[in-house]
Amino acid sequence: MNRIASYERRTKETKISASVNLEGIGHHDIKTPIGFFTHMLETFVKHGMFDVQLKAKGDLHVDQHHLIEDCGIVLGKVFDKALVDKKGINRAGYFVYPLDEALAVVAVDIGGRAFLQYDVSFNREFCGQMNTDLLEDFFYAFSVHLNANIVVRMSYGRSDHHKMEAIFKAFGKALRMACSKDFREIKNIPSTKGVIDHDRNS
Repeated sequence: MNRIASYERRTKETKISASVNLEGIGHHDIKTPIGFFTHMLETFVKHGMFDVQLKAKGDLHVDQHHLIEDCGIVLGKVFDKALVDKKGINRAGYFVYPLDEALAVVAVDIGGRAFLQYDVSFNREFCGQMNTDLLEDFFYAFSVHLNANIVVRMSYGRSDHHKMEAIFKAFGKALRMACSKDFREIKNIPSTKGVIDHDRNS
């Protein structure tokens, strides 16, 4: 049975809709007004082997912040919905991704405890058209609305493009591992408490 979900968020600042199939093959139909951000989301989906549709519009005449952060909110929520009761999932996943001179480390624990550990720096304010400062806001929003602990660290890197791309590839693979099912535990919740809920006690 495919784990599929959709979610739409409309505010005075953004209009974003997304759907996900966790049993996908990396198909994507992603449209945002920020070209480099679109490319990074496509990279995340391809390496995560999810099927994702996302359409996003926002008040870029103000700033990129609302759009990028709200995409994190919507994607976190739609992945959370697709995971349903989380029975049988690995829950945790990690990946260390090298991209030329860059090395990204990303770890995910979908355990009901939202927290972001972020240790990344960039040389430039923008990579393509994307404000690099907003990457942390994207991952924070994703972690809160997926109710997951997400760690993002950049161990090495010269090129901001390579660093950003390595992060999104590692995130896709780490989240794929966390969302994947272990069929030895298919009827079980991956927690000694027997439940994964949205508090700090899971």
